Amino acid sequence: MAKVFIYPATSLILSDLVARFGHTPLSAAQSIREHIQTAGLESPPLQISPEDPKKGLKYAAVEVPSGVRGRMSLYGPMIEDADAGIIIHDADFAFGCMGCARTNELIIFLVKKRNIPVLELNYPKNDEEGAEFVAAIRDFLVGLGREK
Repeated sequence: MAKVFIYPATSLILSDLVARFGHTPLSAAQSIREHIQTAGLESPPLQISPEDPKKGLKYAAVEVPSGVRGRMSLYGPMIEDADAGIIIHDADFAFGCMGCARTNELIIFLVKKRNIPVLELNYPKNDEEGAEFVAAIRDFLVGLGREK
C-alpha cells in the first residue's frame, strides 16, 4: 500500500483515516517518535542531534528562521518518502495545528513539486460538508489501492 503524507501532519484524524484504508500515514507523531527514540539524542529541552541542522538545510536556506529548518528536518524526509499526499486547507486548530506559516507554505510547495497523487480539500464547515469530506478522502485512498 501507499505511504501517504498528511497535512496538517499533526492530524490524528487524517492519520487514522489513512491507516483504516490500509495505507501508511506519514505524520508528525510517527516522525517525532522515531526521532526521540534514536540513540545519541541530546537530553531535553534540546532534543536535537548534531545531524538535524544539516537535514533542515537540505530543504531551507541558512537565511530561513531556524524553526523552519528544524521542522523541515522532520517533515522533509517524510515528503520525500511519500507515494501520495492529502492536504487540508483552513483546518480548525483541533484538527491538527502546524504552528508555522512559512513551514506550511514550504511543505505544500514540496508536496506538490513531487508530482505524486495529491488530494486537496477545504476543512468542512458543517455536517453535510463533513460527510463529503470523509467520502472524498475514502475515494482517494481506495483509488490509491487500485493503482498499485
